[in-house]
Amino acid sequence: MIGNWSTTVGRTVRAQSAPVTYGLIVLCCVIFVIGPASGFNPTYGTGDELLVAQRAYFRRWGVVPADLLSGTPGALLTPATALFIHGSWLHLLGNMLFFYVFGAMAEERMGHFEFALFYVGCGYLALVGYAIANSTSEQTLVGASGAISAVLGAFLYLFPKARVTSLFPFLFFLPLRFPAWIVLPFWAALQWLAAGRSPSGPGVAYLAHLVGFSVGFLYAWVRFRQPTRVKVPAAAPEGENQP
Repeated sequence: MIGNWSTTVGRTVRAQSAPVTYGLIVLCCVIFVIGPASGFNPTYGTGDELLVAQRAYFRRWGVVPADLLSGTPGALLTPATALFIHGSWLHLLGNMLFFYVFGAMAEERMGHFEFALFYVGCGYLALVGYAIANSTSEQTLVGASGAISAVLGAFLYLFPKARVTSLFPFLFFLPLRFPAWIVLPFWAALQWLAAGRSPSGPGVAYLAHLVGFSVGFLYAWVRFRQPTRVKVPAAAPEGENQP
């Protein structure tokens, strides 16, 4: 999951201006509902049969670091497919909340096609980065949080002064408004601390969050930074001495 606090940005973006963001949210929700993790699809059975189906489903579509780094063709596709698979309702809704809040403005700035490539590409790199750091792990990794973290990183560069309303559990969910340049680095710092304390085994892939956030910020910095312009003084009229 992307994090344990919620946030909203004080700007409205029309649905038609962010079709990729809203389309990906719908796609992730549909895939989850028809998959075994939701419990809604009776074809997967119940009880132990459902648990077996869930493990097989995550193994097929999720990232297993040891398999990915073996270089088999099927495993090389899993960092892309894993972006659309979620392990629980809480996992899905937490990720989609952050994507809904930050994705639309980033898409509006980048453009639809570029944003779609950015989302999938950065998400892929985030999961590969996690796999490299856990190269012998047999645990399955699924979820869109690496790609959404990249969106947060790009958002920080593109809209650093955007006012973000955040609800922090340790502050009794008191709504506080801060600019993105305060909120998002604070979120990244929490991921860094959590990654250092995270035990091996299943859980939240904080390292994938950090890789995605860094890649997203660097992409936005390279792609949208303004080139330095040298101001050339105007030529003096004929007959005038130039200083």
